[in-house]
Amino acid sequence: MEPSIFLDVLASLQKLFVGYIPAAVLGGFVGYFIGINAAVYQIFKRVFQIPHSIPPIALLPIGLVVFGDNSEPATIVIVFLGTLWSMIINTAIGMQHFLRQSNNFRVAIFHIFHALKVGIWVAWFTVIATEMLIGPKGLGFLAWNAYKAGNSNYIIDSVLYIGIIGFLLDQLLDFAGNLLAQIVSDGKKPS
Repeated sequence: MEPSIFLDVLASLQKLFVGYIPAAVLGGFVGYFIGINAAVYQIFKRVFQIPHSIPPIALLPIGLVVFGDNSEPATIVIVFLGTLWSMIINTAIGMQHFLRQSNNFRVAIFHIFHALKVGIWVAWFTVIATEMLIGPKGLGFLAWNAYKAGNSNYIIDSVLYIGIIGFLLDQLLDFAGNLLAQIVSDGKKPS
C-alpha cells in the first residue's frame, strides 16, 4: 500500500468510527428502551422512520451550512445521524422479536448485530460518498480525483480498498455476533 493511499484509508476510517461508534451506542440504548414496550414501539417506530427515510448524504448541504464548509465535522455528523436512525429502528425491532420469543437472548444478539451491520454499511457508504463530493481526503476523494485525472489504476486501487474494508468490517461484526451467540448458547447448556 502506498503511503498516500494509507493516509486516505486512515482518514476514511477516522471519519467512519468517530461518527459510527457514538451513534451505535446511543442508537442501541434508545432502540432498546423503545423496543421493550409494545405501545412505545408502535408510536416511535413511525416517528423514527421519518428521519430514517432521508438518505444521509442528502443532509450534506445542511451540514456544510452549519459547519461553514468544514467538511470533516459535517461528514462525521452526517455519518452519526445516518447510523443513529438505523440503529434505533433495527434494535427496537430486535427487542420486539426478543420479547415475542420468550426472551431468547440469541434472537436479541442476532438483531443487535444486524443493526450494527446495517449501521456500519450506512456509515461507510456515507463516508465514501461525502468524500467523493467534498473531499479533501479519504478513499472516496482518492477515487473521484483519480477519475478526474484519468488514472484508472488509482480508481481500481481505491475501489478495492473500499470493498475490502467494507467486507472486513462486516465479517468482524459477523464473527463477534456469532461468538457472542455461541457463548450465550453454551451458557444455557446443562452441565
